[in-house]
Amino acid sequence: MIGISKLYCRTVEPSDALRYGRDSKKLPSHLLQFSKDKKPVVVWNVTQRCNLRCVHCYAHSKDIDYSNELTTEQGKDLIDDLAEFGCPVILFSGGEPLMRKDLPELAAYATSKGIRAVISTNGTLITESMAKTLKEIGLSYVGISLDGMRETNDMFRGVEGAFDRALRAVRNCQKEGIKVGLRFTINKHNVKDIPAIFDLLEEENIPRICFYHLVYSGRGSSMIDEDLSLEETRQTVDLLIDRTRELHGKGRMVEVLTVDNHCDGPYIYLRLLREDPERAAEVLELLQMNQGNSTGIGFGCVSWDGSVHPDQFWRHYSFGNVKERRFSDIWRDTSDTLMAGLKDRKPLLKENADRCANCKWLDVCNGNFRVRAEAVFGNVWADDPACYLTKEEIGYDKNI
Repeated sequence: MIGISKLYCRTVEPSDALRYGRDSKKLPSHLLQFSKDKKPVVVWNVTQRCNLRCVHCYAHSKDIDYSNELTTEQGKDLIDDLAEFGCPVILFSGGEPLMRKDLPELAAYATSKGIRAVISTNGTLITESMAKTLKEIGLSYVGISLDGMRETNDMFRGVEGAFDRALRAVRNCQKEGIKVGLRFTINKHNVKDIPAIFDLLEEENIPRICFYHLVYSGRGSSMIDEDLSLEETRQTVDLLIDRTRELHGKGRMVEVLTVDNHCDGPYIYLRLLREDPERAAEVLELLQMNQGNSTGIGFGCVSWDGSVHPDQFWRHYSFGNVKERRFSDIWRDTSDTLMAGLKDRKPLLKENADRCANCKWLDVCNGNFRVRAEAVFGNVWADDPACYLTKEEIGYDKNI
């Protein structure tokens, strides 16, 4: 994650993270990305079932019963292991996690073990009653997917009325005092809605939004042609920066983040270098703490059937299964060549990639998203095709 509000709008200083020793168990949620130990945040896709039909779903979810999900007891065993391992956060996802009846029980169990519990949901099932239940659990955050305004969102979700039900969920969470935010996956069809989404943030007093760059995986792998061009991505990141600055200028301290494209960090730094060199130096220090893409390091995924993946976009590759080995053992086992490579990827990037091998931002980007490189080039260690920095910006003086 790259925090536009944190970096560009000065809501976080390097000293904020240093005050906690950069220990993931001590850091507040908004500083967790700057941890030094990089204990993994774990996405647990508790179910593959979903009541919507999102065109960019990485889980290929359907509204049917699946028989291969971890049981409640197996889930609690997983949570026990994650707590002992020191994982700071479990993100309950799906499919649609609220279609799993024991989700409240599992989330409550996680919080009882000292793990911050958050959910990623389409929001359509968060009634007033469910919002009260989620409040009782002690969730740290509810992220609700909204991929555009009404017409655009419902087209992507594949179900009419999904926008109105998601907005109702936001209001139900706010009524119960639950921190709630939006999740927006950027593509050619919804980028035009971004200004209206910022207006919605202001009108509804929504405190947080994550803008996700498109990752080519699952149903999203068929959307490669729906991704923005590199120049369009640059323009969009500038729009996000400008609108975030406008909100903060009005005293609306909305947390705005981008996800799944770590060249956003150097891009923000380079813009600040022109506008505010003093702040740029502080931002560079924060980016160095962040350490770039953390797939297989500080970010992992457990699937509904117990399979362990580098992140939620790697359904085609599993390191093992928590039914057979503990997550903590699987995560530390570098006998798997992909696991070893992800944990120490720079030598492999320098051998296989062109731009990454010659990029001065490699230490703050860490090679960006490997699954996109694999999807486009058939090589996990090739350049990420979504990197939009120019050869001058990466410091590469060869003809690319």
